[in-house]
Amino acid sequence: MSTATKNDFARMYMDYRLTPTVDSVGVEERAARFQTRSLKKDTKREGLLLALSMIDHTTLEGADTPARVRRLCQKALRPSPDHPEWGHTAAVCVYPTLVPYARDELGENAPVKIAAVSTYFPSGQGQLKARLEETRRAVADGADEIDMVISRGLYLRGEYSAVFDEIAATKEACGSARLKVILETGELQTYDHVRRASHIAMDAGADFIKTSTGKVTPAATLPVTLVMLEAIRDHYEQTGRKVGMKPAGGIKDSKTALQYLVAVREILGKEWLTPEWFRFGASSLTNDILLQLHKQTSGHYHCPEYITVD
Repeated sequence: MSTATKNDFARMYMDYRLTPTVDSVGVEERAARFQTRSLKKDTKREGLLLALSMIDHTTLEGADTPARVRRLCQKALRPSPDHPEWGHTAAVCVYPTLVPYARDELGENAPVKIAAVSTYFPSGQGQLKARLEETRRAVADGADEIDMVISRGLYLRGEYSAVFDEIAATKEACGSARLKVILETGELQTYDHVRRASHIAMDAGADFIKTSTGKVTPAATLPVTLVMLEAIRDHYEQTGRKVGMKPAGGIKDSKTALQYLVAVREILGKEWLTPEWFRFGASSLTNDILLQLHKQTSGHYHCPEYITVD
């Protein structure tokens, strides 16, 4: 880190200590209002197709195999073979060791990106040198995006400077790949921590901020996402730099996904309603959206058994 950057961070570090508190009651009341919104049929269909295009179709299990990743890629490229007009998901998200298989299946210049979880996902408990090497290797193997986890231990001890430095170092290790920074909000415990951690991540160079690994409960929630969206808005107003948002974990049905899209539209505006700036981290959401689209198209629900799991 350059001397100028360190000096800038010293000023920001004091600002982090003085981050205004979040109105918890207000956030939760606003989230509850989003959950009561209803959409007309045409608007709902448009929203479902948009949500499908924003999914990071994910498999992050210990039993993952190259064959499973190949099936995941095929599903991401054409979620519904009978309806190619419905498009594709934004990305597949896999462990770093499986990136080469995803790249081989998708090929170069695929419309579906490859995201690799990194920095000793999901715990983040590893030597920084090893975490950075894992990141570089994933990018070299073909990852377009890196989803890193912050060290929650460092953060909760108040070592904000160290958290900043680790994110900045990971961003440098990404090269041309985009960096999504996972806060693991379920372990941060309060909205105030979520807001502060969001600003640290964005100031350190995150291209996206992401709620969760999906391995901790609670994962993504609408109130937490509102806090992060408002942090993104404030960061944009202060710096002019856009940052994306990725709620992940626990978003399993299209109704919930549409509520998130309404929140993004209201807080950040239409510019963020693209896969470039908003993603869902999900494994089962894809199939629920397909079921809803089949219902909109045919007038009756498609049998779930006719939709592939991967």
